[in-house]
Amino acid sequence: MAYDYDPELAPWAAKFPAVDYRDLDAARTLLRAATDNAPAYEPELPVRVTDRTVPGPPGAPAVPVRLYRPAGRTGPLPALLYLRWGGFVFGGLDSIHSTALRLADRVGTLVVSVGYRNAPEDPYPAALLDCYAALEWTARNAVELGVDPDRIGVGGESAGAGLAAALTLLVRDRGGPRLSFQCLFQPELDDRLDTPSARSFTDTPKLDRDGARSTWRYYLTGTAEPGTGAVPALAAPARADDLRGLPPAFVMICEFDPLRDEGIGYAHRLIQAGVRTELRHYPGTFHGSVAIDAEISRRMIADQVHALRLGLRA
Repeated sequence: MAYDYDPELAPWAAKFPAVDYRDLDAARTLLRAATDNAPAYEPELPVRVTDRTVPGPPGAPAVPVRLYRPAGRTGPLPALLYLRWGGFVFGGLDSIHSTALRLADRVGTLVVSVGYRNAPEDPYPAALLDCYAALEWTARNAVELGVDPDRIGVGGESAGAGLAAALTLLVRDRGGPRLSFQCLFQPELDDRLDTPSARSFTDTPKLDRDGARSTWRYYLTGTAEPGTGAVPALAAPARADDLRGLPPAFVMICEFDPLRDEGIGYAHRLIQAGVRTELRHYPGTFHGSVAIDAEISRRMIADQVHALRLGLRA
């Protein structure tokens, strides 16, 4: 297909082929190279970075977390549990190091980056339960961490945003730690891939229909075949029947992204369920184009920072 990309993004679109997740080793190598070559963020004020391990889910390993605390802030801070991209299959604490630095610096929040387990080695629900364990630890240790327990939010990008959405459902259903906000950036929410964007975008940069299908197949290993009625809503939040009682949301969508319509649909359903929700759609963008230094990408980042400041009362 021909895509009307933003003029600053268009030259880059041809340089970024979709990641072929069918060859998982090759996909991981390509994603690792992209991570290693990404420009580092330089915070305006110092940010103290600390690696910890926290108790994992029952019977599972401890969960690595990386804490980002901005300097020069007085009083309890909000906290943001931020979950990395990577199609449920790639990455660790280094994957979003620059993003976490930027959010800690610009939002003024303690960022908790979670090193959740990857599929298919550890498929659903391993990643979700790791994130829940990290959230429980954050809330339980709020005083030690200098965090206001009434201002804890969750966010993420792509698969991480899908996990963030699932985490809000799990917290609500378990009566877990209160979440004050959720920030979902191009979220991966629906294994059925039956929206117009999921059906149409078969050759888009970084992520296309086949790539999304493969990531779901890895994530749901041992649970269900993607697209069947056996897939639980905690794996694919778009399947949830009831979205009432979830925290206020900020949902960010890229135009030429197979995940576009499931994100839009989820935001609309949040609104219909009485959840205060803001939806932003960015014309001319594609999955992951926020990583390119372009005016629209800088606007996406500024919008996210502004929404988090408001949502976390930072």
